[in-house]
Amino acid sequence: MKAVILCGGMGTRIRDASEVLPKPMLPIGDKPIVWHIMKTYASHGIQDFVLCLGYKGWVIKEFFLNYRAMTCDLRVGLGSGGVEYLTPGDERNWSVTLADTGLETMTGGRVARIKKYVANDDLFLVTYGDGVGNVDVGKLIAAHRSHGKIVTVTAVRPQGRFGELRLDGGVVQEFNEKPQASAGFINGGFFVCDARRIWDYLGDDPMTSFEREPMQRLSRERQLMAFEHDGYWQPMDTLREYNLLNELWATGRAPWKTWTD
Repeated sequence: MKAVILCGGMGTRIRDASEVLPKPMLPIGDKPIVWHIMKTYASHGIQDFVLCLGYKGWVIKEFFLNYRAMTCDLRVGLGSGGVEYLTPGDERNWSVTLADTGLETMTGGRVARIKKYVANDDLFLVTYGDGVGNVDVGKLIAAHRSHGKIVTVTAVRPQGRFGELRLDGGVVQEFNEKPQASAGFINGGFFVCDARRIWDYLGDDPMTSFEREPMQRLSRERQLMAFEHDGYWQPMDTLREYNLLNELWATGRAPWKTWTD
């Protein structure tokens, strides 16, 4: 089973973090956020990835082409040009397909363009290259198989934007800094798709947004199910969120780290 990660967007709202790197390559600690997403999948046994590239896709290609050299100890024979890798690396069993899906292509169009890479599977996974969470991918897949619908979407509760005050006659009884919203779910990514039936909903238009007409039609036809995730989930859309994720990682408090070193 493959995990498809959407990595082609412009990331215009987070340009303050970097004008050079595409958003999936912005680092949390010493690794790009897309690596953290892939590690989440890998911790549940998913090690086959398809990355849908677009904006500055060559930067992502360069990272993975040089991945072993950048992450392993190695010995270089300057005379012979030979390279000996001295450490295996935790990701040695990963397979990463880097697919150019167009600069301006929308999310649905990107998924449609990688059909040939997932056509031999019964299911494939889809998520965004700019958000992390401690989603139990194994339970997500099991939930999808149990109902037999075409798509399952992970439903999450967004974090509140502001601190919550509970008052009693003007006296603050409780102060919660940016609590999780108590009601209402939003799309948290981490989709499971039926690899045989999803394509009729995506069509051939590169400007199809995965989250609009395909999901709306699936909903109307009762072919879209939700997997409720009440754990941690955090997108990285702004510089503030980028700094937050880095602070959590640096202090050893990253809730999305479901793997061992």
